Amino acid sequence: MRRLPILKALTDQHLVYRSHVKRFWKHATYDEASKVINSIVKQYDEKKPIIVSEALVRELLDFSDDANSPTKFPERMVKGCMLRMGYDGALNSANYLKR
Repeated sequence: MRRLPILKALTDQHLVYRSHVKRFWKHATYDEASKVINSIVKQYDEKKPIIVSEALVRELLDFSDDANSPTKFPERMVKGCMLRMGYDGALNSANYLKR
């Protein structure tokens, strides 16, 4: 698990309020040219712009790879991990049954 580049994203826990998430997405827009999500949120009676980019997500989640690294895991590795976690049955199907 420590070798996974997404370890921090999987293990860190933060308190997030559903109302904050809804408010963010209510005003969110995606800019195709710069590939960022823009939103305006109200904080202490003041409107603040929020910009979410891939670089920001990589920095906050402490990804050790760069933007050009592969984003998919080899099928053999995924199936091996599923077996080690106790999944049973056909691994070629979309549904897995855990023992």
